[in-house]
Amino acid sequence: MIIDTHCHLDNKQYYEDIDNIIQNALNHNVKGFLIPGADFDDLPQAVKLAEKYDEVFFAVGIHPYDIDKFDEATMEKYVNHPKCIAIGECGLDYFRLPEDEIEKQENIKKQKEVFIAQIEFAKKVKKPLIVHIREASNDSKQILIDYNAKEVGGVLHCYNASEHLLPLSEHNFYFGIGGVLTFKNAKKLVEILPKIPKEKLLIETDAPYLTPHPHRGERNEPYYTVFVAQKMAELLQFDEDEIQKLTTNNAKRLFKEFSSLS
Repeated sequence: MIIDTHCHLDNKQYYEDIDNIIQNALNHNVKGFLIPGADFDDLPQAVKLAEKYDEVFFAVGIHPYDIDKFDEATMEKYVNHPKCIAIGECGLDYFRLPEDEIEKQENIKKQKEVFIAQIEFAKKVKKPLIVHIREASNDSKQILIDYNAKEVGGVLHCYNASEHLLPLSEHNFYFGIGGVLTFKNAKKLVEILPKIPKEKLLIETDAPYLTPHPHRGERNEPYYTVFVAQKMAELLQFDEDEIQKLTTNNAKRLFKEFSSLS
């Protein structure tokens, strides 16, 4: 059994065939799905899917690219839904900062404020975090430690292979491993994977993005977690069944609502 801890099933790319996508995953032993919150506009679709399928859960949050839309009242509206099990994806992303230095610093400041606000919100509602980090490892790590995110823990989504972030495993954080692990240019992630505590490994797709080999160039889907599990098993010298069991148990430990699945 595999749990896809990060798949954007509320994305418009799935609107026409979402039922087939979910059924295909279920047929391949993917038995749990977590839809992260990235843009508030997609939340109604996430709720609709979570209410239709026992195996689907969702999170509420705002992506660093959409910080101007952050509104705690909207978070409050969705967070008490019984299928809302996490806060995020939230975090810091310095990949597309403005070129103007003043605008750049203002954007970084706003990203940090919204990230901190979501950490505090997660602590208030006692739900784990889904954390997005891109080219911002130092600041992200410091904020998570300074604001005691350990209190709720969470997952570093699409873990970027930064060794600097490994100590967050001691702060109740897990590491989301996806299709990037299968890429030919993923040498850094391949090298650092054995250094991640085994009890902190999670599997994700980030579907419809970051499709693993041998399906690169196609739309990603939760069924493709099987290729991530295969590669992880190969690199760690585990049986594939062991990897599935390990990562599923880890997901159930962090996101306790998944414990009802079998």
